[in-house]
Amino acid sequence: MTSRAIALVRAITLAVVSLISSATHAGAVDGRVRSACADDYLAYCSQHDPDGPGTRRCMRANGLKLSQACINALVAAGEVSKREVSRRAASK
Repeated sequence: MTSRAIALVRAITLAVVSLISSATHAGAVDGRVRSACADDYLAYCSQHDPDGPGTRRCMRANGLKLSQACINALVAAGEVSKREVSRRAASK
């Protein structure tokens, strides 16, 4: 391989690694959500990995039990919409 080909392979590899890394971070739980929902997580969902899909499913399943601080943080982070919160509250 020529040095130009090696440089191109390195650049492509770096781009792929950056893309994967940013996608991974995009799925991570927002720090404000983690802080505001810590008690709710411990009360209802601690059997799940905090950053895993099981926690998101568990928190949704327990949505009506979550603290207002947690709900506000989830809305602010875009994890749930205000419309969804209102819809669930109306269905109590």
